[in-house]
Amino acid sequence: MKKLFFLITVLVLTFSVMAQPPEGPADKGMSFGEKTTVEGSISADELVTLLAAKPKTAVKVKGKVLEVCKAEGCWIKMQTSNGPMMIKMKDHSFMVPLAMNGKIIVAQGTANFKETSVEMLRHYAEDAGQTKEEIAAIKKPKKEMTMQATGILVL
Repeated sequence: MKKLFFLITVLVLTFSVMAQPPEGPADKGMSFGEKTTVEGSISADELVTLLAAKPKTAVKVKGKVLEVCKAEGCWIKMQTSNGPMMIKMKDHSFMVPLAMNGKIIVAQGTANFKETSVEMLRHYAEDAGQTKEEIAAIKKPKKEMTMQATGILVL
């Protein structure tokens, strides 16, 4: 009976733990994921032009964080002249703190244009804390700049 109670307790605790974005700072010089530097980075606006010529490219891009995933810290949106760019952490190998919102960063990874499905757009809206009405209003896929980041540096 003790073993059964112990097993049930372990299972309940295991399944009740939910992933959350890291608490804490996103101070200048902090890095997340693989180490990266500012050297060789381009602005988010330069990336728009670069992707027009080369649809998929490895790059370091510098820009302002507009939004951080509130559920896990597994994606951010960066400001560009072409609208927000979705940056996901490659293979969910690292997360970023909510405190990164509004910071200037360098993100290193592979960027491209991609069509995001309605289902995924609704998932992102849910992660961002949007209302059920806002989520239900998403009816069409969206072509957007995206990046799979391997490392992020806060400037």
